[in-house]
Amino acid sequence: MSENNSGTKKIIILIGIVVPLVVALLYVLPKPEGMNPELKSFLQNSPKFNALINGSTFVLLLISLFAARAKNIKLHSRLMTACLGLGVLFLLSYVSYHFSFDDTIFPKESPYRPLYLGILLSHIVLSGLVVPLVLISYLRGLNGQIEQHRKIVKFAYPIWLYVTLTGVIVYFMISPYYSFNM
Repeated sequence: MSENNSGTKKIIILIGIVVPLVVALLYVLPKPEGMNPELKSFLQNSPKFNALINGSTFVLLLISLFAARAKNIKLHSRLMTACLGLGVLFLLSYVSYHFSFDDTIFPKESPYRPLYLGILLSHIVLSGLVVPLVLISYLRGLNGQIEQHRKIVKFAYPIWLYVTLTGVIVYFMISPYYSFNM
């Protein structure tokens, strides 16, 4: 399927709109009551799992860059597909967790709160922007549109790298404050 196909463009636009909307809805929807204890226990590990996904994606993105620069396009393509798969897995885990649990608030009295909020805000904004950029650049690469792929990767790659790194940083900064006494 060509990236120029209007159906593909519509799907990318739709995903670029729906994903941030679903994430935003998680903060206003009521949390389920009476959750199965095994499911609750499983989902409580999601933030740690998500940090692992982000860290793994960060490393794979770096290796993928080296593969592309070494002209190992097959490896680069496989690594980027793995990164995309990890992104989908992250999104499913993130949505499941935030659908089930209230947000953890960074302590207001902490002198690190402004730093945390700055990192978190940039992470949130850029994570919403990177989804369509990644999809477009991925499709362009798959379709052999290398020059167009490179043009968008100049923006998509550093943003995706930043989002995965700050995802891990945000986890380590907030993790001491997780409370599951619900």
